[in-house]
Amino acid sequence: MSSPATYFDELYRHSDDPWKLREGWYESRKRALTLALLPRPRYQNAFEPGCANGELTVELAKRCDRLLAADLHERAVELARERVAGITHVRVEQRTVPREWPTEAGPFDLIVISEFAYYLDSAELETLASRIAASLTTDGTLLACHWRRPFAEALETADAAHALFDARCGLTRLAHHDEADLLIDVWSRDARSVAQREGLL
Repeated sequence: MSSPATYFDELYRHSDDPWKLREGWYESRKRALTLALLPRPRYQNAFEPGCANGELTVELAKRCDRLLAADLHERAVELARERVAGITHVRVEQRTVPREWPTEAGPFDLIVISEFAYYLDSAELETLASRIAASLTTDGTLLACHWRRPFAEALETADAAHALFDARCGLTRLAHHDEADLLIDVWSRDARSVAQREGLL
């Protein structure tokens, strides 16, 4: 991999949807699984780094009172802003995460790390986990979702990144979805199950 900026420049030069987030069944199904695994129906203040062109952002917006989405690439930010135009409680910013972590916008009761962590090296992943732990509310949720197949640009595997979050963020894992292509984990500071939260147990 040359550099993250050059890599993403090349991708967006050829398409405004380089991963087929908009049209592929894999991506549509993944978004549905992601949203279904969230333990709460609604969140007050959420952060989604690595938002790409905003396809997941639009769906998360339906579940959040406030949502900050961010991406390091200027074209991705432009596309995401177009995608959420008119949704007044969503902001999209250009940020390099974890270095430019939005401390001023937190704390967050939801942080979504989707298809993002494997572009970070081990030191950056440690920093990301530290930022997450410091930024979640007392009942906050972390969701991580990543492609599991190897690819040249990945500096880390999905499994290793999720294991680091599990070890470093100080949270209880509530859900784990594991298949050949995809890994989704959900952790929270509120260790209660969904049924317990609803008073069913």
